[in-house]
Amino acid sequence: MPGLGLGTWENEDPDACAESVRTALESGYRHVDTAQIYGNESAVGRGIADADVDREDVFLATKVWIDKLAHDDVLASTEESLAKLGTEYVDLLYVHWPAGKYDPEATLSAFEELHESGTIDRIGVSNFEPNHIETARSAVDAPIFANQVEIHPLLQQRELHEFCSDAGIELVAYSPLARGDVFGVDVLSEIADDRGVSEAQVSLAWLRAKDIAAIPKATGADHIRDNWASLELELTDDEVARIDDIDGERRKVDPDFGPASW
Repeated sequence: MPGLGLGTWENEDPDACAESVRTALESGYRHVDTAQIYGNESAVGRGIADADVDREDVFLATKVWIDKLAHDDVLASTEESLAKLGTEYVDLLYVHWPAGKYDPEATLSAFEELHESGTIDRIGVSNFEPNHIETARSAVDAPIFANQVEIHPLLQQRELHEFCSDAGIELVAYSPLARGDVFGVDVLSEIADDRGVSEAQVSLAWLRAKDIAAIPKATGADHIRDNWASLELELTDDEVARIDDIDGERRKVDPDFGPASW
């Protein structure tokens, strides 16, 4: 899985979404993330089709929403997602939240069927804590490939990071820029000024140093390219340690009430 992708949450304007996906792919991105609840799978599919990049070179992920997590609904809604995305498969399909109609056995048996048929290449979960992951792993024979959660310098998720690392599960950070809050953090601003880069690039480089993939949302070409430029930034051990020492947990998405807010 490419370590830097394009997030599309809250990118609901079809033309703007399609254009951002096309721009990202033609700027070098090869990882695009969407979800059923975002309401933009068709636009994401259009952006992929419009880009001068082969579908086989794109790592495409989507997520099944909480009201579609009953066994048969997983199968039916995934087929709908594929039709909207204009593809025969997705590289990664997530359980969006362990909530709503989620039942580990019923839900993940459907995911496993999709995996065995080649409809999905990998099974993922999102917003899962260690106890949810342990239950999920016991309910499915295929490996859990990734867990997508909120992670950024202001919410470092150290225990979850260690758990997933030990379990061989990739971590994918959504809201990796804390929805813009990283721009007001002294440590990040100081490092950015010293290196002649943006606070966004520093935050994304810090995640990369932690072996955490990131899917920052960006719609404008300037932000898309600025985030991509973070791949050229290698933080020193001292810079990483300074970011590690940022105190507090400034969560942007409440894990208890996240689904209800959509």
